[in-house]
Amino acid sequence: MVSANGNIKEAFIRFGNVTKTFHEGDQERAVLQGVNAELARGEFVAIVGRSGSGKSTLLNLLAGLDTPTHGDIFVDAINIAKLNDNDRTLFRRKHIGFVFQFFNLIPTLTVRENVLMTAELAGWKEADAQAQANRLLDAVALRERADVFPDKLSGGEQQRVAIARALCADAELILADEPTGNLDAETGAKILELLVQLAREKNKTLVMVTHSSEIAEQADRVLRMEDGKLKVGN
Repeated sequence: MVSANGNIKEAFIRFGNVTKTFHEGDQERAVLQGVNAELARGEFVAIVGRSGSGKSTLLNLLAGLDTPTHGDIFVDAINIAKLNDNDRTLFRRKHIGFVFQFFNLIPTLTVRENVLMTAELAGWKEADAQAQANRLLDAVALRERADVFPDKLSGGEQQRVAIARALCADAELILADEPTGNLDAETGAKILELLVQLAREKNKTLVMVTHSSEIAEQADRVLRMEDGKLKVGN
């Protein structure tokens, strides 16, 4: 595929005529209608659109949390739309990191344990997982708070833990659903800067759903969800 600056880049994600319908009583509602798009490896793509336009549905399909009604979703040549539930779970653990709007940290685990969790689920050796967690806690400036529980952290600190957790298993694909939506503007800007910086340093593909035009402006590409389809544009 051709990037915004005209360079040829490797396609890492491909949506092939993806549709998704939901049953509402006796009726079907089509949320996604023939989505086609390619995303490059290492690209930061922002997905924007009005509430209810299908942005989060698309992200859930890309995460393998749901399957399309029709169509294909390739991530690094693997069609996750055709995997069974167990195989999709295993694929997520090894290849996908998540950053959520409401952090989704486990309250009974310490900061370090929350970060370690993704590497452990992906089958990392304990020593390697510990070293990786320490590196990331250093990167998000929370090493000194590694042994506290999430309820002792500010919202911005919790989101920094969530970023470290998303990156701990060295996932190739990072998905972010309104990651700054629950933070004040100043903290949100710092969190976004940190997430993008860490993703770029490791050449991760970052796909972010956002309502913020300021965030979208920092992406390599903006895709707008409109009428159930993805369209290039601001």
